[in-house]
Amino acid sequence: MNLDALGDVPADYKHYEKQITPLPESDLVTDDAYLKWYEIREGHRTVPDAWRASSLEFLRAEAASGALPISGDLGFVVHHLCGESFYFLIVWTWRNANEAWSTVYVANEGEAYQVLPLKHHKEVACVWEFGAVAYEMNAWSRFLRTARDEAAKQAYLDDRYTGPC
Repeated sequence: MNLDALGDVPADYKHYEKQITPLPESDLVTDDAYLKWYEIREGHRTVPDAWRASSLEFLRAEAASGALPISGDLGFVVHHLCGESFYFLIVWTWRNANEAWSTVYVANEGEAYQVLPLKHHKEVACVWEFGAVAYEMNAWSRFLRTARDEAAKQAYLDDRYTGPC
């Protein structure tokens, strides 16, 4: 098989590094769910505090209304700044012991988030987001090998990645 036509990466594409930063102060915490918060962005870009706060409030409202069904879940949120002002807001929860479930929202800064319906073969995560996903997969696997008691759950919530992706 000739692999030249496979992979769909333009010849002029230049890959670059982004930074994953855990933000415990922004964790999505409800009465019955706890999701860690990660921010992904290029090192020279910033996410305005007000936009981060409104993104968190959006998710709290989605959870409270039942539109984001995370009751009883542990997991994590990836808030990914793409370019100057486009965001993915991806909610990942652990279910059925070893499954990662996700809901994806998109928005331009200052506009309302919209849920991204994933009914067909579509993007689930980009290479940068997989930095956080891969770390969290390993953190959850470590948790599954414990007694899964209160202390183990807290250890999972405290286990966070920071660094390049």
